[in-house]
Amino acid sequence: MAAKAVADAIRTSLGPRGMDKMIYGKEVVISNDGATILKHMSVLHPAARMLVDLSAAQDVEAGDGTTSVVVLAGSLLTAAQKLLKKGVHPTQIAEGFQRAAAEAVKILEDIAIPVNLDNREALLKSATTSLSSKVVAQYSNVLAPIVVDSVLRVVNMEHNVDISDIRIVKKIGGTIDDTELVPGLVLNQNVIPGGPTRVEKAKIGLIQFQLSPPKPDMDNQVVVNDYRQMDRILKEERAYLLNLVKQIKKAGCNVLLIQKSILRDAVNSLSLHFLAKLKIMAIKEVERDEIEFICKATGCKPIADIDSFTEDKLGTADLVEEIESDGSRIVQISGIKNAGKTASIIMRGANQYVLDEAERSIHDALCVIRCMVKKRALIVGGGAPEIEVSLRLNELAKAQADSICFQAFADAMEVIPTTLAENTGLSPIAIVTELRNRHANGEKTAGINVRKGMISDMQQENVIQPLLVTTSAIELATETVRMLMKIDDILASR
Repeated sequence: MAAKAVADAIRTSLGPRGMDKMIYGKEVVISNDGATILKHMSVLHPAARMLVDLSAAQDVEAGDGTTSVVVLAGSLLTAAQKLLKKGVHPTQIAEGFQRAAAEAVKILEDIAIPVNLDNREALLKSATTSLSSKVVAQYSNVLAPIVVDSVLRVVNMEHNVDISDIRIVKKIGGTIDDTELVPGLVLNQNVIPGGPTRVEKAKIGLIQFQLSPPKPDMDNQVVVNDYRQMDRILKEERAYLLNLVKQIKKAGCNVLLIQKSILRDAVNSLSLHFLAKLKIMAIKEVERDEIEFICKATGCKPIADIDSFTEDKLGTADLVEEIESDGSRIVQISGIKNAGKTASIIMRGANQYVLDEAERSIHDALCVIRCMVKKRALIVGGGAPEIEVSLRLNELAKAQADSICFQAFADAMEVIPTTLAENTGLSPIAIVTELRNRHANGEKTAGINVRKGMISDMQQENVIQPLLVTTSAIELATETVRMLMKIDDILASR
């Protein structure tokens, strides 16, 4: 019952006409992404927690379909409950559902359309379909090409995509229309004032040591009672920092990225003054988790101490400059030599809530294109594949020993088109009945047209999605329901 309650809670978020949820606590989150909603919800019941984990698993596997997988699991649990009332044994239900899920995947693979990565049009349609159910739906014509181009830029030789190679920099100001995919690398940090803000033929160094006076490991107090001693301390400090900066300059570095330090100040005003005098652009507060991406993008290597600061560890670029647009400043590195396969997206929006939701939407769209790289096949959307699976499973059920489980699974699959119709404000019974009729007459691509409020050919409407999103949703939802069916008691630990 607890797991079904969770599924019902996010059911209204499914589809392009789905509603958003506002989750408040330490922070306010507005989203219609299933994984995000469940992650921020306070769920205590262990069975309900399994649905939260299910949504997270779908997010890792496919990136999209996080709401669908939970709604489908809830529907399968309802079907299982009805079978239990009829006296069917839980093990029989679990095994029947597993066989039905395997058949459902075969049916989906049978109706799938093969796709080539060179077919840019198909990739754009798929990205647009993913974005259509998000807050940023009206900007999908701007965001879809950005998503496709960024994924194609980072595809490796094994035809795999690491989403962490695509960096999204969020800046308040402007609208989502102003979002752009930039060549090279973009940094969120600003250039330290006083030094150069534009460097051509840049040699980029990334340091993980501090440009500030050294401190002892233990807390000590030094009492100075003479001005001459004080002057000597300051002179030594000045000489120490000047020596560090001169060694950096000697290696040919003219753009210095400084990692954020937790032990002491990464830089002080004196070292920044020396860097500015020697015409070295300095950018501080580089986060630890950005190091790997920056190294991959620029070809530089992180330098842990001044003795290993050599020219071979520097990255090279044609231009590094600080640019200002829409009231915010960013550092852009372009014309990088020996650049790795990375992409940077500058995202703009009116406020932080819009930016956060837009980032989640773009992440889902990126994952959709990644799915197509992993499993190169497409299926139509709009509830069409679920109805087709439902009809074919009902046919197969006639020849099965556990036909009652197959029929229950087939009926549970209809929850997706039913929910889409409900969230659009249509009559679910009339729409699903007509949809069944169309599919029985051989119209495999007939689905619910949410915008027109009628049934139409989803392929002509360009509502398509990767095969992997739906197959992984069915497999993961069935696996979770099987696990719940095998539980006959909940015991508290000591």
